[in-house]
This record gives sequence, structure tokens and C-alpha cells, in this order.
Amino acid sequence: MSNLWDDRAELYRTSATHASGDDLDAVVELCNPHAGVKVLDVATGGGHVARRLREHGAEVVTLDPSPGMRPDVLAPAEHIPFEDGSFDVVVSRIAAHHFESLGQAIGEMVRVSSRVLVIEDMLYRTEEEEQAEKLRDPSHVHSLTEEEWRDLLVDAGLEIEQTLHFSKTHDMDEWLARTGCEGADAARVRELLAPVSSADGATWSNDYVVLKARKS
Repeated sequence: MSNLWDDRAELYRTSATHASGDDLDAVVELCNPHAGVKVLDVATGGGHVARRLREHGAEVVTLDPSPGMRPDVLAPAEHIPFEDGSFDVVVSRIAAHHFESLGQAIGEMVRVSSRVLVIEDMLYRTEEEEQAEKLRDPSHVHSLTEEEWRDLLVDAGLEIEQTLHFSKTHDMDEWLARTGCEGADAARVRELLAPVSSADGATWSNDYVVLKARKS
């Protein structure tokens, strides 16, 4: 899987969906970054969260299973190589739908945080969207509903403090190209996403949730 992400790394570093947006601003703000705060950015991808947090003076360690993403620490979310409570804040943005074992990953993130977990991911809406996501990107495992996210975090011993909602509009061609989806697969993805696409099929939109949860 890491080779797949190594190949995609530059496209994710320059992707507008990942590099900017109100959701990114919100994630950064919820981490409350300032000098003296230690943050672990899990599945850092293009490193956009880490960059912004460092600009506010936070001490940030990035973690990702892909060498191509150039993380500080090479490891999956399911096996974080740090001691319990090593970080004030643990954050993960638009990555959880790729985790092979989401429950295990959340458990690890909670374990290494002494205070807060901030997480953002796309929301499950329909089975058609899930099919489209998996067809476009075989590394997509599963998206959760907001209720499933809440249950998962509460079951992990967290208290949810804030929940924010965002929608993103994607350029269809660029979005498909980012994972090399073409031909019949791309045509089927367009068909599956037609209900949430623009009339000309040039763009499509989906929903995201940002949750801030505290160790109780």
C-alpha cells in the first residue's frame, strides 16, 4: 500500500481539497496550537495540518505509513510507536476512511494523547457513494455516519466537545486523476455519483464532519 501512496504523494501535497478550506482552518483552531503544545498528526498525508500547526508555534510530529509523504515517523495509525500520553493533542484529517482497522487506530490515538483528539473525515451518505469511492480508490475502506463516529469515540473513553460540518465540491476530472481512475471504472464512478454531481458532471460534492473529543 505504501508504494501506492508514494506514487500519489505529490498529488496529495498539491490537492486543493487537502491543502486548504474552512475545514482545515477549523481543524487547526480546534487543536489550539501554541508554543509548548505537543501534537501528533496521524496519517499526515501532504502535511497540511502539521504545517499550519507549526506556524502557530506548536511542536508537531507527523506520522504516516508512506515514505513518499515524508513523515517524521513511518508507521500506520494502528501501531503508533509512542508511549501513553506522549502528546497533548492527536489530530487526523481526511484519512480515517483508509484505516484498515479504524477501532484499533482510534484506540492508539487515544492512548498516546494526554488530552484531546481532533478528527475529520468524510461522512457515509449512501451505498452508491461508498461504491464510487472504492472503485475510484481501492485503498478506501469505509466511511462512517456521524452517529457511528460519536459512538466510536465515546466507546474509546472520550467526551465529544465540538462537532462541525462541512461540504466540499470536487473537480471530477482532477479527483479521478489523483488515484489514476480511468476508462470503464471512471465512467461507472461518474454514474454512481450523478445524484450528487453538477448538471454537466464536472463537479461533485460530499460531506465531512470534524469532531473534537477530550479524554474523560
